[in-house]
Amino acid sequence: MKKFIHIDMDCFYAAVEMRDNPELRDKPIAIGGKHRRGVLATANYIARQYGVRSAMSNYKALQLCPELLIVPGRMAVYKEVSNQIRQIFAKYTDLIEPLSLDEAYLDVTDCTQHSGSATLIANAIRDEIFETTGLTASAGIAPIKFVAKIASDENKPNGYCLIPPHRVQGFLKALNLKKIPGVGKVTLEKLNASGLFVGEDVLNLGLNQMQVKFGTWGAELFKKCNGEVIGKINTSRIRKSLSVEHTYEYDKTSLEQCLAELPKLKDELDIRLQSKGLLNKISKLSVKVKFNDFVSTTADYSCTHLDDDIFTRLIEKAYLRGGNKGVRLLGLGVGLSENSYEQEQLAMFES
Repeated sequence: MKKFIHIDMDCFYAAVEMRDNPELRDKPIAIGGKHRRGVLATANYIARQYGVRSAMSNYKALQLCPELLIVPGRMAVYKEVSNQIRQIFAKYTDLIEPLSLDEAYLDVTDCTQHSGSATLIANAIRDEIFETTGLTASAGIAPIKFVAKIASDENKPNGYCLIPPHRVQGFLKALNLKKIPGVGKVTLEKLNASGLFVGEDVLNLGLNQMQVKFGTWGAELFKKCNGEVIGKINTSRIRKSLSVEHTYEYDKTSLEQCLAELPKLKDELDIRLQSKGLLNKISKLSVKVKFNDFVSTTADYSCTHLDDDIFTRLIEKAYLRGGNKGVRLLGLGVGLSENSYEQEQLAMFES
């Protein structure tokens, strides 16, 4: 039987800022750029009570919470703290899969510390994180990898949730499908339209019908809801791309309207890249345009940094493929490479 732990730091960037500046502790704060079109990386729990969330625009966040303090991020500090946390993980297992600076999966199946109890190990890790960094973390413990991730969100902040083997089936049956990793907004709408809202609904429909109605991912979802997808730790996870996209309530009916959305999308992409420490790994820029007939097109260009002019040209190129069709979705993205930063530095010295 596998023993997975998912550790998720509590509002990590905001918590670091509150730790280093006690005057912020009792105030609603968020991390992000100062300009109006900026996008928030995260918010503390006081701000979240007002509805402020990550990936929200500064403008909307300030409408919800006029007293909100938007603090510029300090990525070097966050990376340093994240490294401290990962050193703690390494005391218990070599099977570590970081998802970002502030969360990771651990496989502690073969760990002998604390009599091999995954719950005791998880709480020992949480205690040591607090003693070392002054920050709190939440944990999920389960014999299935994705269940551990869901569980880590059950008792936030500064809590833990154990889903032991005998409770897995009941947990999955009652689980809202939107909580399952891989079930996005569009997928959830399709499932709900078919009367599927929780795991038990999927199980009642059956494997064959899930595959008939939804294809391969339908069969995979059935297996997840049935507890068949155990998962394994990927210690060599390399992210190959990252993107942001917005679907608009009303179609954009001109190139000028599409280009007007570029600053907002680029700011959001910039924040996400910073939060994941990926700004120095960019190898390609790309755009996605979905027209009002749901036909999509993309365009890309090799580049090692975010560039407004290149994004503008790519949007123009993609937009013109649609003729006079309205645009319902715009997206910006980057391709990622482990050595893109080194290539850029070499090019600078050779130029």
